[in-house]
Amino acid sequence: MNTVAAIFRRLIQWMNGAGVVWVFALTFLICADITGRTLFDRPLQAVPEIVALSLIACVFLQLAFAVDGGRLTRADILLSQIRRRNAGMAAGLERFFAIAGALVLLAMTAGAWPDFLRAFRTSEFVGVEGIYTLPITPIKFIVVLGAATAALSFLSFLVRRPEERSRTGGTWSTAAIAMAVAAAVAAAAWSLQLSDRAIGALAIFTVLTFIALGMPIAIALLGVGFAGLGLLKRDFGIATDTLSLAAQGTISEYVFATVPLFVLMGLFVSVSAIGRDSFRAAQQVFGRIRGGLGVATVAANSVFAAITGISIASAAIFSKIAVPEMVERGYTPKFAVGLTAGSSVLGMLIPPSLLLIIYGVIAEVSIGGLFLAAIVPGVILAAAFAIAVLVMARFWPGFVGHIQPGEASGLGSGRWDSLLAVFPVAALILLVLGGIYGGIFTPTEAGAAGAFAALCIALLRRRLTWPGLWDVMRETGQVTVTILFLIISASTFSRMLALTGLPSDMAGYLAGLGLGLAGFLSGYLVLLIVLGTVLDSTSILLILLPLALPVVTELGGNLIWFGVVTVIGVEIGLMTPPLGLSVYVIKSSLNDPDISLGAIFAGSFPFVVITFVVTVLLMAFPGLSLLFL
Repeated sequence: MNTVAAIFRRLIQWMNGAGVVWVFALTFLICADITGRTLFDRPLQAVPEIVALSLIACVFLQLAFAVDGGRLTRADILLSQIRRRNAGMAAGLERFFAIAGALVLLAMTAGAWPDFLRAFRTSEFVGVEGIYTLPITPIKFIVVLGAATAALSFLSFLVRRPEERSRTGGTWSTAAIAMAVAAAVAAAAWSLQLSDRAIGALAIFTVLTFIALGMPIAIALLGVGFAGLGLLKRDFGIATDTLSLAAQGTISEYVFATVPLFVLMGLFVSVSAIGRDSFRAAQQVFGRIRGGLGVATVAANSVFAAITGISIASAAIFSKIAVPEMVERGYTPKFAVGLTAGSSVLGMLIPPSLLLIIYGVIAEVSIGGLFLAAIVPGVILAAAFAIAVLVMARFWPGFVGHIQPGEASGLGSGRWDSLLAVFPVAALILLVLGGIYGGIFTPTEAGAAGAFAALCIALLRRRLTWPGLWDVMRETGQVTVTILFLIISASTFSRMLALTGLPSDMAGYLAGLGLGLAGFLSGYLVLLIVLGTVLDSTSILLILLPLALPVVTELGGNLIWFGVVTVIGVEIGLMTPPLGLSVYVIKSSLNDPDISLGAIFAGSFPFVVITFVVTVLLMAFPGLSLLFL
């Protein structure tokens, strides 16, 4: 058994390595296409098709490794509470989740296998004969291999760590009870021949229950979507085929490459110490104002957001840069960490934003339009934070700290040195956003150009070693597979919901209540904040948008404006307990026992209120988001 386990572990490591390198290679392929088209008027053929097929392969090559490493997104707040009270019950639930994950991925394998054989026998390809053809049999084989190995990774959990099983007896009984309850509910729904709407309502309740218990969100969406399709069609063969179609068709679009490319750019920016330079320059500008160091943190976060698009990266970077400096200059630790958590949300609002990209793909609206729409809201939120810092420094010294003007730090040797150090930041912003708004790049091409430029900056600044490069590539791959597999799963669930007719019924019902768009948005914002306390931002978008988008369309709302409101509303959850992802990132980055989670949550509360007020302002005045459109 140990030999088999070692061979299997080596297999998924090699598969993951191939996927990691493949993702990285897409950057150079797209950049070569840009260069050929722009400088020589000779674009490379079939680049969008190659990239689209590559995304499918990269996800399924790395899926088993992500499962084995526990990288699939989950909300484990309740599960952690259960584990503290009854370790055996928690372990039993983990086994149930592993069995569910293995079963649904085996169903995907079963659906993809005949498709692979058919493609192999017919030599199926995409493209135009005589111009270019791309065989798709290898991609279909990778889907089969990836789904099967990911299922085995889930099953390996059942035989792992025998010493833990002996300490937490009764785990199988809990797993058996959970499986029996799930099977009984499915059997009852089958025998009672529930209406389509009833199946949709049951599916929503079930998926929320599974997510609350701690099941990986992608598995909950995929499993419930599969079961719902089987119940709707009275044929689980059709549901199995749908899983295969979702696996191969959902992310096979060029635009989805924006996800790994912008993640890669953000990680290269993180290792380049650009965040530190942004803070240094902002400190030189604002440092001598009372509260200026706090304003510098907001300004640096704003600049950093414009080249990363990831809030968590901002929280991790500035917790190490800004917090120690502020504490040393007399700010209270509570205020320092709270401001860092609060201003980190700018990373998902100021373009380019990963959440805006995901929203644009789901809602099928222009990503460039979303970026333009987010500029003014991002500036408003950053300005509101900066003004609040100055006001609190003047009138609330007990919270901010007893600070005095003249906070200039020894971080830099001079103002001009600091400003010159920010030149790479300005160059990246001009390249990425200027390229998109100037019509030179598509968002995907801008991501590739930005990732390549960030790589060059990291190399020129000697911040990137070979091991560091591999770490960046591997992390990019794992973040990519986590997001894109979640999108595949959400697509399956959304297809099932659409067949039930529930979203359209909900849209008609809410429109008939006479609440209007403002009434709907009020309830929607509250729901975003509540879900943000237990779920991550991407999962909230994927779960809520299939239900909300038809309602907004029915009520006459602009989907680009609605996207900006949704993203800023979701970001409030990054600062609210019990999950508060930015708060946990800051806590782990600081590794300071004197700064508790409670202190970080308390320190960020004023900025939660400010973010909420700005969100309401954007809801009341849509023109603020649509100013440049």
